[in-house]
Parts: sequence; structure tokens; C-alpha cells
Amino acid sequence: MNLKDYIRVIPDFPEQGISFKDITTLLNDGAMYKKAIDELKELIKHLEIDLIAGPEARGFVVGAPLAYALGVGFVPIRKSGKLPYETIELGYNLEYGNDSLAMHTDAIEKGQKVLIADDLLATGGTISTSVNLVRQLGGVVVGAAFLIELDQLKGRDKLTDVEVFSLLSYEE
Repeated sequence: MNLKDYIRVIPDFPEQGISFKDITTLLNDGAMYKKAIDELKELIKHLEIDLIAGPEARGFVVGAPLAYALGVGFVPIRKSGKLPYETIELGYNLEYGNDSLAMHTDAIEKGQKVLIADDLLATGGTISTSVNLVRQLGGVVVGAAFLIELDQLKGRDKLTDVEVFSLLSYEE
């Protein structure tokens, strides 16, 4: 079965002209969810990975099972103010404003090899911020893995020194 058959495309959401890729239909099907994680694991199995870091919230539903499948730890990257311990934070620009992401200061040890995982690569803002957080803690980013990549938004261009792995790509 084709994974794209399990991605619901919603036109004009969250605003006119946007074609939203909804992964909840994939997540609802246990066999296809497992297939997606297994296929992502195959794409990155050649990498040496100590930890997987994923930005909230959908990065958790991709990154945590991928970390489990590889037998490595998972580091959540949260929005500012959501983590209970000492954090580092970085702000970034969105199309409609600003946001910031945070990680615990002890989440990554210097030299640990980290894969960033998320559901979707669009403009690259969230992922490039995640990469910078990992690097500020001394981690080595070995790649970034996604279920979906929106090619026309050129998120890869913000990740010039990071190897990108995507299961599915969309032109629209």
C-alpha cells in the first residue's frame, strides 16, 4: 500500500491557498503507521545515532517511535515555557509572527550524534531552529528525517549542511 493514500490533503487550510497534509489518517492505521516508521528507519539506518530530537507536537509522534525502533533515546523540543527544568531557547520567524523552541540544558551531551525527526519539512524554520538548539548544546546533527517534504517551499535550503531524508514528497 502507498503511504500517500493515508495522507489526507485538505485544501485551503489553515488559510486560502494552502494544501494541508494531514497525517492523522496515517496515525489512525496501526499497520501503516508502523510501515511509515519502519521505512523511515530503513532510510537512516546507516547513520550513527545516539539520540533523536523532535519538535512538538508531531515531531514526537515520528521521533519517539523511530527512537524506540533504533534503540536510542528521544529528546523533546518544546515551545517556550513548557519544559520544567533549566532550558535553552531560540526564537524564529513564522509567516504570521514569531515563536521560540526550547530544550533542557542537560538533554544532549557534547559530541552526541543527533537525528532531528518531524512529520513535515516545509519552509525549514522549525527544523533549522531545532538544529541550532542541538548544536548549542554541543550535539552533532547527523541528519533530519521527515515523513513528508513540501518541495516547493524549499525547506532543504535552510539545512544546507544537514543530510535530509524524506519518505514522501509533494510539489503542491
